[in-house]
Amino acid sequence: MPKPESFPVETIFVPTKLKKTLKPETVAEIAESMLDIGQQAPISVRLDGDRVVLVEGLHRLEACKALGETTILGVLVPAELAQPKPLLAERPEVEAERIKMARLKQLRLEKEAAEASTAASRDNATQAPRAGSTKGLRDNPKTSPVRMVKAKPKSLSDWITQQKGSGSRY
Repeated sequence: MPKPESFPVETIFVPTKLKKTLKPETVAEIAESMLDIGQQAPISVRLDGDRVVLVEGLHRLEACKALGETTILGVLVPAELAQPKPLLAERPEVEAERIKMARLKQLRLEKEAAEASTAASRDNATQAPRAGSTKGLRDNPKTSPVRMVKAKPKSLSDWITQQKGSGSRY
């Protein structure tokens, strides 16, 4: 591993992509830590022509600036090794897992909706009057043949609305 050396804080170029990840509360925590125990881990920098470019350690660099330091410990890394580590959300395996979990959730909700719809149809079928008996159908609109069969909900929100309307627990 290369030996840490001292770099002037003001000469280190910070790429815009890194600047967007800056969290002031993290800088404050690191600055407090640096006051107590000093800089523990060097930053990583690379050469780009005649300038020094920050690769890793933005919060440490900003903490040094906040403390008024003029230099910071850093390790010079070759340009080939200077590729920043992808964020967790950018890794393909994490994205694949997220898609898989979303699909499983969707399948589970569809299955629950289908089971509830089937159970509701079964309940309505057992409450239907016997064949040939028309007594009470005209008197009570709740038992009319049109209302006995519920339409299959098109979405989860339709299903929830349907369940609330029938007084069922979902």
